[in-house]
Amino acid sequence: MTSLLEQAEQVLVTAQSGINPRWYPRYHLAPRAGWMNDPNGLVWFDGWYHAFYQHHPYSLKWGPMHWGHARSKDLVHWEHLPVALAPEGPADKDGCFSGSAVVDGDTLALIYTGHKFHGQADTDDNLYQVQCLATSRDGIRFERHGMVIDTPPGLHHFRDPKVWREGEFWYMVVGSRVENTGQVRLYRSTDLREWHDEGIFAEADEGMGFMWECPDFFTLGGKRVLMLSPQGMAAEGYHNRNLFQSGYLLGDWQPGQPFTHNAQFTELDHGHDFYAPQSFLTPDGRRIVIGWLDMWESPMPEQQDGWAGMLSLPRELSLADDERVRMKPADEVTALRGSYYPTPVRCLNNQKVLVAADAEAVEVQLEWDLSASTAEQFGIALGDGLRIYVDDQARRLVLERRYPEYSLEGTRSVPLPIDSVLSLRIFIDRSSVEVFVNDGDACLSSRIYPQPGQRDISLFANQGVASLHDAGYWSLEK
Repeated sequence: MTSLLEQAEQVLVTAQSGINPRWYPRYHLAPRAGWMNDPNGLVWFDGWYHAFYQHHPYSLKWGPMHWGHARSKDLVHWEHLPVALAPEGPADKDGCFSGSAVVDGDTLALIYTGHKFHGQADTDDNLYQVQCLATSRDGIRFERHGMVIDTPPGLHHFRDPKVWREGEFWYMVVGSRVENTGQVRLYRSTDLREWHDEGIFAEADEGMGFMWECPDFFTLGGKRVLMLSPQGMAAEGYHNRNLFQSGYLLGDWQPGQPFTHNAQFTELDHGHDFYAPQSFLTPDGRRIVIGWLDMWESPMPEQQDGWAGMLSLPRELSLADDERVRMKPADEVTALRGSYYPTPVRCLNNQKVLVAADAEAVEVQLEWDLSASTAEQFGIALGDGLRIYVDDQARRLVLERRYPEYSLEGTRSVPLPIDSVLSLRIFIDRSSVEVFVNDGDACLSSRIYPQPGQRDISLFANQGVASLHDAGYWSLEK
């Protein structure tokens, strides 16, 4: 280890002992202490899943980025490893920003953005972002190789490389900004070190964002998917309600040809908190995505407890017949299940029924019979702060959180399914909820901050009857 990595490690070990556990997740990956944002370098290497992430060990706020590191055999039980990268070279002196990881023979390669200012750091005019390389044989200690792609002329925002292998070449997409237009740029290499500029891969149409962050490109169900996080999209009705979005464009591409797509940006997750998702392939060929379960410029009450930020559950992607990307919990998540508790009620008539007391870590499964339900609102509540319910008048499934003491309030929603069954898998952790609708047809993920005594789970129906085909929950055990 270099002295900077050792220093970061010492700070984390000391700070970890002072964490207040009240909102610290039981089964989501979170930093030992300090700040976490985007997942980076999700990869299977040498018998382990590796998750790197944007990390600031020295503060509870965003700062000069490091790469935190954890590994897992099963995607749900994570072991923290030493910090992998610290800003310590001429190419990344002000931060090791987001990037990706690939396996090159017996070597794990990290490709990331070096962040540096030439002069004062108070203006983007002095900002330069370059793409860098680091490699490892053991997946823990990394040798830095410095800059492999310089900042293109006239650009200052040029970051978040995602690399993949196709045929005899490596390819890389990088997010960028030209004035107030988001772009994704494409590069090609034979050795991860020398890269050829292939030009603009995709560009924002009017209203599709001034910066395209965290691009990812992969094949799914015979189509090509460009997953990205645009900044600067205006809210429109129920869509794009968060400050920043994450979603995808669907299209076709072959090496040497332009990327043609449907120009229809589709959000991946409709909750309050999901950003910068990154995908990878499992050894058995599933496409898994993990995102940052948080949102920029949003209050983070956990900062007062010594940590900030967490990653979502791993989610498996598939392409539906209507060419929409579906996202459901990875199969491995069931390994968390402990005891199962069926819900004693199947019909609610203008009433509220307690299901679980003081629930910190549970998976709830509900199958509502929409055709037999007449209530104006019916669903599930966690204390007074969280409700997930059917609004019969609007014909929408609503996630509502109310934590006014932390300025975290508001609703997010998705349309109800056309068929008569509404199937929900709801994962509640100490400070998060993830809702999966009808086997991945929609997702809603949000942070929650219950006070003591506000963790009881109830089912409710208002102004009518609500009918269930099935209902129960598992306690989740780390």
